[in-house]
Amino acid sequence: MLKGKVAVITGGANGIGKATVQKFIENGAKVAIIDIDEKGEALAKELTDQGNEVRFYKANITKYEEAENVMKAINDDFGSLDILVNNAGITRDASMKKMTPDQWQQVIDVNLTGVFNCTKAASPYMMENNFGRIMNASSVVGIYGNFGQTNYVATKAGVIGMTKTWAREFGKYNITVNAVAPGFIKTEMIETVPEKVIDMMKGKSALKRLGEVEDIANAYLFLASDLASFVTGTTFSVDGGLVV
Repeated sequence: MLKGKVAVITGGANGIGKATVQKFIENGAKVAIIDIDEKGEALAKELTDQGNEVRFYKANITKYEEAENVMKAINDDFGSLDILVNNAGITRDASMKKMTPDQWQQVIDVNLTGVFNCTKAASPYMMENNFGRIMNASSVVGIYGNFGQTNYVATKAGVIGMTKTWAREFGKYNITVNAVAPGFIKTEMIETVPEKVIDMMKGKSALKRLGEVEDIANAYLFLASDLASFVTGTTFSVDGGLVV
């Protein structure tokens, strides 16, 4: 589905990002992993040893200069830059009463400014080639809100707004821009969550289970493929019927 395409995946060392790296490789893509976690280097080596074309780039996407430099390096190394998955994200949860300005800013810097920086830096290569697929990680809470996540919800709602705007701006260059809004997904982030909270999460879903990281990777694969060539500006909810 992605044969010969060069895909950039931020936050690709763990969780949904790692699953997306593996899914894209399985479907013929060449992959650049961007992360500050050096586990990405081991992942890239493992996949390269299996005969795939994968490279790891350590970069802090909250800094525009680093984002610009890493996108240039990727384009130079691979000869193209076709797909961008803005997956990197963090949480710093607290109620509004308890949330500190630092907690607010940290999440804004990664989840919102990081998405801006990477898209700003990658899009010129896509425009030059008259082709691109950009996918942004939103969340079901960006649509419906969530207690104790003012900062996270603000970023995920902001991502939806940027997605719609960029779809309008980049459409004439044959670049699609879509957001994916996961529900409750089984990742490393919830390993410390109490069992009763996990059961509550499952109970809220129409399918009565948590999603797997592969469920989100499959959504990214679809949106990156030619099957979704006429899909842009959408927010694709992958939440097991959480809000039906």
